[in-house]
Amino acid sequence: MTASVRPGLRAGLPMALASFLLTIPASAESPEIGAWGFDTAGKDTVVRPGDDFFRYSGGGWMQREVLPSDRTRWGTFDKLADRASLDTRKIIEDLAANPAAEGTPQRKIGDYYRAFMDTAAIEARGLAPVQPVLDEVRKLASHADVARVMYRPDVSVTAPIVGRVSIDQKNPDRHVVVLSHAGLGLPEREFYLRDDAQFREIRDQYRAHLARLLDLGGIARGAEAAGAAGRILALETEIAKLHWPAAKRRERELTYNPRSRAQLLEMTQGFPLTEALASAGFGKVQEFVVREADAMAPLAALFRQTPVATWREYMAYHYLRSNASVLPQAVDDEVFAFYGKQLNGQPEQRPRWKRGVDAVDDALGEAVGQVYVERHFSPESKAQMSALVENLRKAYAQRIRALPWMTDETKKVALEKLAAFRPKIGYPDRWRDYSALEVSASDSFGNAQRAELFEWQRSIAKLDKPTDRDEWGMTPQTVNAYYSPVFNEIVFPAAILQPPFFDPAADPAVNYGAIGGVIGHEMGHGFDDQGSKSDARGVLRTWWNERDETAFKQLGDRLAEQYSQFEPLPGLRLNGRLSLGENIGDLGGLSVAFEAYRLSLGGRSAAVVDGMTGDQRFFHGWAQVWRTLFREQRLRNQIMTGPHSPAEFRVNGVVRNLDAWYEAFGVKPGDKLYLPPEKRVRIW
Repeated sequence: MTASVRPGLRAGLPMALASFLLTIPASAESPEIGAWGFDTAGKDTVVRPGDDFFRYSGGGWMQREVLPSDRTRWGTFDKLADRASLDTRKIIEDLAANPAAEGTPQRKIGDYYRAFMDTAAIEARGLAPVQPVLDEVRKLASHADVARVMYRPDVSVTAPIVGRVSIDQKNPDRHVVVLSHAGLGLPEREFYLRDDAQFREIRDQYRAHLARLLDLGGIARGAEAAGAAGRILALETEIAKLHWPAAKRRERELTYNPRSRAQLLEMTQGFPLTEALASAGFGKVQEFVVREADAMAPLAALFRQTPVATWREYMAYHYLRSNASVLPQAVDDEVFAFYGKQLNGQPEQRPRWKRGVDAVDDALGEAVGQVYVERHFSPESKAQMSALVENLRKAYAQRIRALPWMTDETKKVALEKLAAFRPKIGYPDRWRDYSALEVSASDSFGNAQRAELFEWQRSIAKLDKPTDRDEWGMTPQTVNAYYSPVFNEIVFPAAILQPPFFDPAADPAVNYGAIGGVIGHEMGHGFDDQGSKSDARGVLRTWWNERDETAFKQLGDRLAEQYSQFEPLPGLRLNGRLSLGENIGDLGGLSVAFEAYRLSLGGRSAAVVDGMTGDQRFFHGWAQVWRTLFREQRLRNQIMTGPHSPAEFRVNGVVRNLDAWYEAFGVKPGDKLYLPPEKRVRIW
């Protein structure tokens, strides 16, 4: 459950849980969803649970819901995100309508939004805001010149080799500059290299889009624009050939390659690295970590072999594209026409106010979050979530102690790591300082540029300081959660602690299946195929004995093979390797949450509600969280590029491995999801 980085060279038994949930007074409130926290009308009982539990539990919802025209995906996550967006909009518009004192974060929030929403002013300025950089690009005469401009933090373009300030995976107390390959306008290398008809069509659409945007930006006209579009696509195709497949890029030990400055210069001969590093603000940096080490030399050669004229066209296009939201509507519409409609199947652009809320969140997210928490997140909610986390931790420990495939030697270290998990709940203890960010109520383009530069300079400044373990990677108003392997922490923003994830008035079984599963999932990332490569301090190292490591890998191989058999679209199967970490998180998380639920009953049987046992309600709680509709294009892109399996398989792919699900719903041989006991994968 997870943030994009700007391209360029940048930057005992857990009975306490039972008392917590089961002693909440039933009369406090009615559940927000249904009579006990689950939308029973959303089921489709024509479907057999053992054939398709995802649709059995949520098929009725899927039939009655309409995917909004400004969405490529619509589900319970998205609905809750819409609620958070409306709450955030109210905060932002209040501050815009009632300006606070000059220089305060509240004033900056309102001014940033007002400027973004002033489309008349944006239209009146035309392309004037981007013209200075476009003029610079036109005059580039050498590859060194290209690097000097391409890697400037105020020029938001991608590049074949990019860098960012990150936490050192083998020394989480310090920061390091990490270099990686990049440079593509399409989502992933396969979009350039696959010869299927749908991908040939996407490339044709992309080429046409390139030409139109170059024309709109005054870079080239007519046949000249078409020629430039062909050259950009050809260049990006050559870059794509040198990219590692996405599944390989997940392997943390393969992507940790320390290099000195001298070694880096040696491996990138022909690439103006000195100029690029200086331009990005890395001029004095002497140590680096390279991710895809064997791609650097061929990318450097490609950079030098590509004519400067082609790099000028490439940079002009990407500069226009990355700034489209604060440029005239014709430019904005063209970028949406390709990336929204054609690539993702989104019929209509999102309303300007929604995009404005996102823009403010990107630039001043914690300043907005501070107000959001004051209005929408109580200390009681934080205490409740903290109790949930601690009791799931206890359940996880019990499962680790009982693992049949792990030796006591490795269990000891795993339990140490689990005990060291640091939960962050709701919001940071210390808010980010935005005093150095200049914001104007009448300059949307300038605000965007200054916000980018502010963030980049903030990241550069980290190189001289120890890491800040109190820093957050998400804002409080974000409906999501994450695990950080380098800090060994699980993070739950305030906005996710709402129905359908958690409702104090709901049936405990539903809460365990929903928020319990989410908590368990994030804990599970500390023990997935990649998170498990870090120890309790977050250091990337081998802490398993050889036998356990082999057993764990074999279990992961079996799970990857299971998921690789799913075919969401004709001819397009899931990549079980790419999604393995998230799938292990789901499987371990739901297993731990179920054990915590059973333990919470203290040996008693749960009441039957609406004809459903407690175990059945638990699994429905998990499935309800994942009710989702997809546009076909968006589903295709997620299959091709995302580490998460589509929602359907986050339900069906998990439950078929849990013995308790078979018992709860009477699943038998012959049912489509049935797996013989010996083929069910049990990891954590």
